[in-house]
Amino acid sequence: MATAEAHLLRLVISCRKLTAQVTNGATDTIVAMASSGEQEFTAATRARIYRHPHSRRFWDERVAARVGEKLAVRLLQIGVSDVRLHLEDRDREPLSLPHHYRRPIASLFYSVERAGVRVDGADELRCDRDLPAG
Repeated sequence: MATAEAHLLRLVISCRKLTAQVTNGATDTIVAMASSGEQEFTAATRARIYRHPHSRRFWDERVAARVGEKLAVRLLQIGVSDVRLHLEDRDREPLSLPHHYRRPIASLFYSVERAGVRVDGADELRCDRDLPAG
């Protein structure tokens, strides 16, 4: 795939929502997007809000994997089978994820690749899935 036409996968991560969007590298227009804020996840999010003890995060590995599946389906519908991970934030510095986000993000990448979309650069953020949580 040519560099000018490469599709970039950008992640917007907060404690409340995970958003994965794929943009056209040449024009910066969004071509596909999936988010944990979609209607499918509202019941689970409400349950997490009112759960005791309170959680600081409203999405986990399962939700991230489902977001990845939805994104992959949307990408395959428009004919995109290869994306490159964009690892810069607004200040143009490399994005550094806290360790507690790495496992859920790894499950997002696994689900996207399982569906048939190749993700370049995902190895930088992956963690070993056999490591114990904690």
